[in-house]
Amino acid sequence: MTQGAGQGPETERTATLRDFRVPAYVHETGPYVRSIHPGDVVPPAEEAYPEGYTPTQRDLPVINRGDTLQVPVEPAPAAPAPQPVSGPGPLYVVGDVHGYLDELLAALREQGLIDASGQWCAGTARLWFLGDFTDRGPDGIGVIDLVMRLSAEAAAAGGYCKALMGNHELLLLGAKRFGDTPVNSGAGTATFQAAWLLNGGQKTDMDRLQDHHLQWMARLDAVEEVDGYLLLHSDTTAYLDYGDSIEAVNDTVRETLTRNDADEVWDLFRKFTKRFSFRDEGGADAVRSLLDTYGGARVVHGHSPIPYLLGEVGSEDGEENTGPVVEGPHIYADGLAIAMDGGVTMAGKLLVQQLPLDA
Repeated sequence: MTQGAGQGPETERTATLRDFRVPAYVHETGPYVRSIHPGDVVPPAEEAYPEGYTPTQRDLPVINRGDTLQVPVEPAPAAPAPQPVSGPGPLYVVGDVHGYLDELLAALREQGLIDASGQWCAGTARLWFLGDFTDRGPDGIGVIDLVMRLSAEAAAAGGYCKALMGNHELLLLGAKRFGDTPVNSGAGTATFQAAWLLNGGQKTDMDRLQDHHLQWMARLDAVEEVDGYLLLHSDTTAYLDYGDSIEAVNDTVRETLTRNDADEVWDLFRKFTKRFSFRDEGGADAVRSLLDTYGGARVVHGHSPIPYLLGEVGSEDGEENTGPVVEGPHIYADGLAIAMDGGVTMAGKLLVQQLPLDA
């Protein structure tokens, strides 16, 4: 993959942490962007007889000639009308969670997807998480455990709960696999460990991270299309660098992670951190380039907090909040893009939204 422009021997340097520490959600066009941001269980068919039982003639009633009585026969009641075959359940999407487990549980309960004990209660509903489960918040591993459990419970009920790959999943995978191994960032030497810490990495998450969490994250899809919605994590056209179909993109991302090359994974992470491609002039055309390639009529994404997309960000010192109050998704780019990151990491709202939306 194409690396950033190299430095000559006389100018090569090792970047310090300051080179990679940037304000939260800053959009950069350079090679390194510091972002903070199957099947269903089908019950066995009912048995007509107990297991191992075969009916014989002795089981049939014996009626001798002459024993038959003439009795009036009333017409059998009409059979109930067949019920229409139910289609898929309602579709929901969830924005960036970033370790805020309690807020996620509350939002899922509010939408009727889980009950008071946190169990799936939405039957055939379909639920998609758009990525970024860990970092910044207090319980990223708890969030992953919840999503994994709900996936099994929803499948058993005839629905599903699925998830996409976010840039913070790539970051956590990289920090675990490669640690302080230097990678070519295009701006000197960087490491996954340093970038993870600078982007909200939580030691408690790393301490609780197990092999099954890593395997689950590494197998996540990057792109999916459902009911005419193209689901992505990041608001970027960088997905086009990885294939001209949804299957190709997802296969390429998984193959990259399987090769376990630190520089390749870093390049993947770097591209997934890009943002704001749909926001400014030409944003609608950028969305159309994705829809024309992968299908769908609208893009739904997380990654970039809605206050930043609106360009109305409150004071970071906490003395005054002049930013917008996020109550739901943000529709923009000529109505072609739906943003789902309500800014939970900045005291915003963790969004769980049923689709479709009016626009």
